[in-house]
Amino acid sequence: MKHKIIAVKIFLHRLFSGAEEEFNLINNALIQELIHEIINEEEGVPVVECLMEGSITDEEIAEKTHLKLNTVRKILYKLYDAGIASYKRSKDPETQWYTYTWKFESEKIEEIMKKKHQEIIENLRELLAFEENNMFFACKNGHYRYTFDEAAENNFRCPECQGELEYMDNSEIVQQLRRELSLYENNGSEIAFNFKSYS
Repeated sequence: MKHKIIAVKIFLHRLFSGAEEEFNLINNALIQELIHEIINEEEGVPVVECLMEGSITDEEIAEKTHLKLNTVRKILYKLYDAGIASYKRSKDPETQWYTYTWKFESEKIEEIMKKKHQEIIENLRELLAFEENNMFFACKNGHYRYTFDEAAENNFRCPECQGELEYMDNSEIVQQLRRELSLYENNGSEIAFNFKSYS
């Protein structure tokens, strides 16, 4: 639960800390985060940037990014598996070699981000319900906090230091979660994915 709270707050901070900036900048940040999740490689972002410029071959991407062709192809196939890149194969009548022309699928990105948007809302609702429906007790020495049942099991003593557990008012946490949930529900659906369409 503790790690989930941290992950949600980091995501929300990244999403809304630049609320006064243009949405396309926010989208870029979220897309970069998504790309890292899909391919888990630093080189993925420049490859996607090349794809967003229009239809392009893997050799051209390698030349533009100064990456090894095998690295580019590895990234492209990961993007293909995730559904955010597609390719067309054509055969050179003279050399008989195949050329693969790649394209960025912006609609799939939007679909994935909408899914993430809903997952974050569900996580926030779950966290809010947990905070609203429980009474908490915290270690006076700054260790962990516990629900009433957990604290009672330990005779209201911290398992780490045996210090006394004190009632902890979580109303601030509840208010913060409510604000973040409201902000996300009201603004999240307005995020537009203004990518160029290429044939």
